[in-house]
Amino acid sequence: MGKLKRHPVGRQLVETLELPRDLFFGSVILTVTGQEEIIVENYKGILEYTRESIRLQTKTCRLFLSGKNLKIVYYTNDEMKITGFLEQITYEP
Repeated sequence: MGKLKRHPVGRQLVETLELPRDLFFGSVILTVTGQEEIIVENYKGILEYTRESIRLQTKTCRLFLSGKNLKIVYYTNDEMKITGFLEQITYEP
């Protein structure tokens, strides 16, 4: 069950006040540039990291990225940059 469904009052508040969902719920934000670069914001940790796949834990789900020559260029507590040839992005419960 998604976080929005578990907090119906919070969801209504966010929608009524038009607040950014990522601030209230900590939702993951992906900025994808073509198939060669992705910026991931609001992640919690790295679960798996190989040249073919990266699995991240976010506050609301797990994020699975697959491709070729994947590389984490940098990461901070809140965001990371991944380069390589991105083939698939999957959200896992």
